[in-house]
Amino acid sequence: MIKEFKDFIAKGNVMDLAVGIIIGAAFTAIVSSLVADLINPLVGLVLGGVDFANMYVVLSGTVVQGVGLETARESGAAVFAYGAFITACINFVIIAFVVFMLVKGVNRLKDASAKEEAAAPETPAGPTETELLAEILAALKK
Repeated sequence: MIKEFKDFIAKGNVMDLAVGIIIGAAFTAIVSSLVADLINPLVGLVLGGVDFANMYVVLSGTVVQGVGLETARESGAAVFAYGAFITACINFVIIAFVVFMLVKGVNRLKDASAKEEAAAPETPAGPTETELLAEILAALKK
């Protein structure tokens, strides 16, 4: 059983998946920063100073008016943080677009590689087994 597990782990697919997950986590951090630090402030500027990160509605409990979302959560109040949801949706759209572009690029490379293989001249096939046997037979008869 341990040998089977080692064989499973050593397969390229598992290692590729592990690398993909690590790179994906790092990429998610980059996109989150992009959205929180660059896109949301620009959208807020266009919309008149709206800050998505602090957009919420208090469902129960008391919160001092105008405090940030984290402060409201730390006070123990139940909050409906629709601004955080909007930020998560923007993150998703950006990540989905980048993944789409990556898949499109990989497919383009695969298509180009397939076209090169199809355009490559075929190497002439050697003699068949029957032809070789006929030559040997003819040589032996001499």
